[in-house]
Amino acid sequence: MPAASKGIQGRHVLLAMVVFFGIVFAVNGIFLYSALSTYTGVVAQEPYRKGLQYNQRIGEGAKQDALGWREDVRVDRQGVTLRLVDRDGQPVTGLKVAGFIGRPSTNQQDIRVALREANAGIYSVQLETLQAGSWIVNLEASPFVADKDEVTYRTRKRIWLKP
Repeated sequence: MPAASKGIQGRHVLLAMVVFFGIVFAVNGIFLYSALSTYTGVVAQEPYRKGLQYNQRIGEGAKQDALGWREDVRVDRQGVTLRLVDRDGQPVTGLKVAGFIGRPSTNQQDIRVALREANAGIYSVQLETLQAGSWIVNLEASPFVADKDEVTYRTRKRIWLKP
């Protein structure tokens, strides 16, 4: 009877390759599941239509800049406050302000908000307690006109709530 040979044999190489590729596939599967379950990849709803309106948005931005309004957006754990003043420092009143606040990486925690004018030029809304972390605030202000739905002012801010 021949003596059993010592060292690496074919079954050892096969087992090592199966274990190696098994680990690679398992890690890739975990990363794939994590990527697909946390971020949809959708940056904008209806991007083609928004692209067609690109020049219109540039024109709206120029109109907004011409207004000379200045903003101060504050977000804390209880809500959102927007303060708008014109180029002379006078409060901008009588606007309908709405938008959303949400996480930058997912739309699962988006909250639609409608701000009310609390004082002259100060619009605010109370929210449930917001968690710590990064948030995006998108707000649009328009005049209260029944037959027009034209946005006069837009702002988008990224904020960080500390724990």
